[in-house]
Amino acid sequence: MFDTKVTILVHEDLAVWQKLNVTAFLATGIAGAVPEAMGEPYEDAAGRFHGRLLGQPILILAASTEVLHRAWRQSLERKLTRSAYVRAMFETGYDAANRAVFRSEPADAPDLVGLALYGPKKEIDKAMKGTRLHP
Repeated sequence: MFDTKVTILVHEDLAVWQKLNVTAFLATGIAGAVPEAMGEPYEDAAGRFHGRLLGQPILILAASTEVLHRAWRQSLERKLTRSAYVRAMFETGYDAANRAVFRSEPADAPDLVGLALYGPKKEIDKAMKGTRLHP
């Protein structure tokens, strides 16, 4: 039904609250980077409008450090839209600090704990090889 795919890879060793936090932030990253992927506003039976959601399913996958790094490299090589979350971002409390710690990470091997990808289905499938659905 869709020729694109959205996936979020979350490091398998995080605490539950961290996994939820990373997933939420990464989903907003894709929504912001790809506004055309957003659906229309939701309207309830009383005629009240509610926020838009991504217009297609999002796969949440568990990944090891190695798999996250491979997916990172694949996303760069394939020019996929991505959002990333690094471990040091758990120690900050606001957006500017998050961007600062992200910028200080090694460009080729950041300490990823989460990675969201959006792009052509075939390219996403190649990038997420070795992952499994999050339990």
